[in-house]
Amino acid sequence: MNLTLVFLFRKGRLRPVFALLILLIFSGCNPFSRGGDDKVFRVNLSTEPPSLDWSLATDHASFNVIANLMVGLADFDKSLKPVPIVAKSWNVLERGRRIVFHLRDDLTWSDGKKVTAEDFEYSWKRLLDPKTASQYAYILFDIVNAEEFNQGKLADADQVGVKATDERTLEVRLKHPAPYFLSIATFEVTYPQRRDVIEKHGTKWTDPENIVTNGPFLLASWKHENEIQLKANPNFFLGKPAIETVEMYMITEKTTSLALYEQGKLDFLDNYSIPTLEKPRLSKGPGFRRVPQLRGEYYGFAVDRKPFDDVRVRKAFAMAIDRSVFPRILHGGEQPATSWIPPGMLAHNPKIGLTYNPPEARRLLREAGYPEGKGFPRVTVSYNTLEHHKLVAEAIQGMWQRNLGVVVQLENQDWKVYLKKLETDPPPVFRSGWGADYPDPDNFMKLFTSLSGNNHGRWKSPRYDELLEEAAREMSEKKRIRLYDEAQKILCETEVAIMPLFVVVESTVLNPRFTGLEYNSMSRMVLRHVRPKKVSSEK
Repeated sequence: MNLTLVFLFRKGRLRPVFALLILLIFSGCNPFSRGGDDKVFRVNLSTEPPSLDWSLATDHASFNVIANLMVGLADFDKSLKPVPIVAKSWNVLERGRRIVFHLRDDLTWSDGKKVTAEDFEYSWKRLLDPKTASQYAYILFDIVNAEEFNQGKLADADQVGVKATDERTLEVRLKHPAPYFLSIATFEVTYPQRRDVIEKHGTKWTDPENIVTNGPFLLASWKHENEIQLKANPNFFLGKPAIETVEMYMITEKTTSLALYEQGKLDFLDNYSIPTLEKPRLSKGPGFRRVPQLRGEYYGFAVDRKPFDDVRVRKAFAMAIDRSVFPRILHGGEQPATSWIPPGMLAHNPKIGLTYNPPEARRLLREAGYPEGKGFPRVTVSYNTLEHHKLVAEAIQGMWQRNLGVVVQLENQDWKVYLKKLETDPPPVFRSGWGADYPDPDNFMKLFTSLSGNNHGRWKSPRYDELLEEAAREMSEKKRIRLYDEAQKILCETEVAIMPLFVVVESTVLNPRFTGLEYNSMSRMVLRHVRPKKVSSEK
């Protein structure tokens, strides 16, 4: 073994994926050596998925795997309208208070058993069960008794308004009409699950040897921190995918993932895998695309601890950020934002929020007892380890020092560790982002309600919760916009629970040998349509 390699291992400088790659390269067994195989498609997840249990998953890496293993009641068409997939049709009854889904009868699990309405009822009630501790339970709170069951106020799951009336019929009863509810039925957390498999294998039910799925690909192997391999499902009801094997790597270093792509050893990269400074160059080459996303980046506060329990401090920090800097340092077409609901979504309002105003920021900080930053306590700003998050954090660190006289420390952590930190002990200031699970402002705004498991800052506002509840019931778009405007002002202006930073534009690059991978504004890596270009040219 090379002496330099030995030294690096002893010093602990190599991440596990690099250690594996170098060992395999030195041993002549390079997993990326199969360039030119049109039946193998290689992508970079950029990180280890924290969970493939779709009742527990919350992040892009996990959902990008699950979206290729599973299908649910509905999917989005190209205009982001929900269309049937496992459901063959549905009826919206009682002025939107009851929805009846009629399932296909030709869809099977990977072990040959039929997918039934009972699998959906079990999955939805498992998501809501307080024992599951799902951060996404709140997404089903429009269902009769769902919130009460999740909060432990109701013990009988049979009283929750979701029921399989027979093998092919799922009835959902809502507390009120919800104009976005069919879109929720596209989201991964609502996919069906097998009670017998989960009860038999417990927390190991998502291991490759145990999991059963119904989608275009099967989970063939999962080498933790290194690689997930998917195999085409020959029995998928929409037809076997053209790609036989999908290899998903977990390479966190963007320069390495780009090098492998340019050597023909990866076939697709997204924002998480493309070095920031390389985007201008790549944009001039083949296979590059930019797609505006229904996704925002923000910094949040732990509002239950000093000094950020003082709204004047939160306002000062927000008004000391010059958001026009972010497109210049990130090179991805990002759109600066002071409000939370993104462009392209109902109730987007760029006039809401606190704009850059250093003199007013300094006045507020002085009023809060920290003139020119004097006496301000030691504060850590945390973000997960990615190059563009580092660039943003360093830029904001400099702005706060220049404009407020406040020196903050930066701390970065791997994604799984960082996610756990947010859930259990959020840092004073933390980086986060949100991409649409369904294209309605309800999805963005409910993130910060009192009962949301994704509300990491632990901010609570009864008035905010009331506005969202009212907006969820409202069928008039004009009235919904007015309600969301008021709620956004509370969130971003008057109480400043978060500091919106910018709206993401997804940069992707696809090997020109392939076609069929079209990112939309929902930013999900769906691979069942990917095929070699030569196949399409022969038809």
